[in-house]
Amino acid sequence: MAKPRKPQARRSIATNRRARHEYEILDELECGIVLVGSEVKSLRAGHASIAEAFGRIKDNELWLCSATIPEYPNATIFNHLPVHDRKLLVHRGELDKWHKRVKERGVTVIPLELYFQGSRVKCSMALCKGKKLYDKRQSERDKEDQRAMDRAVGRRR
Repeated sequence: MAKPRKPQARRSIATNRRARHEYEILDELECGIVLVGSEVKSLRAGHASIAEAFGRIKDNELWLCSATIPEYPNATIFNHLPVHDRKLLVHRGELDKWHKRVKERGVTVIPLELYFQGSRVKCSMALCKGKKLYDKRQSERDKEDQRAMDRAVGRRR
């Protein structure tokens, strides 16, 4: 009889906090990422930046571009380049759906988070459409209203 699997802990490495503010999220997708050993060591130390990164679909594959994973200081001459395109692992059907939507005007692929799921590095990607200034103001107003309602409910109890 097989043992039941424990839920794997999720440990965040880097988040793109600006993405939810500047873009309207249409769809999210969890992807695996192809890395070399020194990149994983650097990520385990908690060093990465995806603030300026974006996703690109080329040759029927999804790529993470402009993400920065600094060099691992204890690696030898076989260290990696800090900024280069990294291949993302996605199911073909989902990639085909996203490819159709990316062809639309104003739709882009943005990374939201880089994290460890157990011992594997995963990347949460989102299909996004840019917000206008008035959309950002409306989002801020909605958040502020929600906070006020939560405070009022908290006092009443």
